[in-house]
Amino acid sequence: MMDTAVGDDIGDDLLRLVFISSHPVLSTEARVALSLRLLGGLTTQEIARAFLVPVSTVAQRIVRAKRPLAEARVPFEVPRGAELAARLSAVLGVVYLVFNEGYSATAGDDWLRPALCGEALRLGRILAGLAPKEPEVHGLIALMEIQASRLRARVGPTGEPILLLDQDRGRWDHVLVRRGLAALERAEGLGSGLGPYALQAAIAACHARARTPAETDWVRIAASMTRSPNWPRRLSSS
Repeated sequence: MMDTAVGDDIGDDLLRLVFISSHPVLSTEARVALSLRLLGGLTTQEIARAFLVPVSTVAQRIVRAKRPLAEARVPFEVPRGAELAARLSAVLGVVYLVFNEGYSATAGDDWLRPALCGEALRLGRILAGLAPKEPEVHGLIALMEIQASRLRARVGPTGEPILLLDQDRGRWDHVLVRRGLAALERAEGLGSGLGPYALQAAIAACHARARTPAETDWVRIAASMTRSPNWPRRLSSS
């Protein structure tokens, strides 16, 4: 059941943009383009290259996205109560998308864009305050915290990517690991079953708990993967 903080002034323009770019009047394609443009800071050319479509197609999606928002007179604010609940799933998807772009960039010269990961985490933590009893909010935070803990270990001296099983686990940020495990525990404690973000977090947690690759609980990972085959796409396994 949705439990939101009522009467608080969120005062966060970026979070307001998240809710605008997640509005149900927009198509999925428009949400993606608008989110990466406004929140991810990608250029139209970068978005087009990431999704293998012409630049003109992305430009049209962004322009067309503005029209239904204007016609619907979508307010520049974070919704409350039932409206927040109705839009929360889409908002989580946008935050996940922004984190993904930071964790495994689809455009630009850098393999990682840590600032995007940090911004997605910040927004996720605000959402946890707005909807503290929603397990998927905590599941997404858990996933992002644990994955972000590996950022320093994912790139070699010359910028080459380092896969998970080859990473120096001493370089993982264990403060973020502990935060992620705590968020996963909160998601599990809400007792309504784990959604796709929390299940991905549970898999990430198996890697985070293992001191060496040989200690990874692959049986538990396999069991988790069979529970939700339709989770959101494109978070790198590294």
